Amino acid sequence: MKKSVRRSARASEDIEQASHFYAETASRDVAERFLVELTAAFAHISEFPATGSQRYAARTDIAGLRFWTLKRFPFAVFYLERNDVIDVLRVLHQASDLPRHFS
Repeated sequence: MKKSVRRSARASEDIEQASHFYAETASRDVAERFLVELTAAFAHISEFPATGSQRYAARTDIAGLRFWTLKRFPFAVFYLERNDVIDVLRVLHQASDLPRHFS
């Protein structure tokens, strides 16, 4: 069963910053491709939420935290599966100190 995806304010900020970065440093086309791939990732986790890795759950002390990486961009979607919704907490660059973003 597909679940709706709900983005936190922090996740929306992350997405806006990444999109702006790609538009400014590469092109609007690259920024749009990032958003298309992010939308595909949201679709995937809404249908198959258990496929995301729980590797950072213990390191962040957030029970049930999962992440799913984008295929062509170095970003990861961090989320929690709820009964009826997927809560996207953050969308972070994989080279950043990921656990630090959740402290």
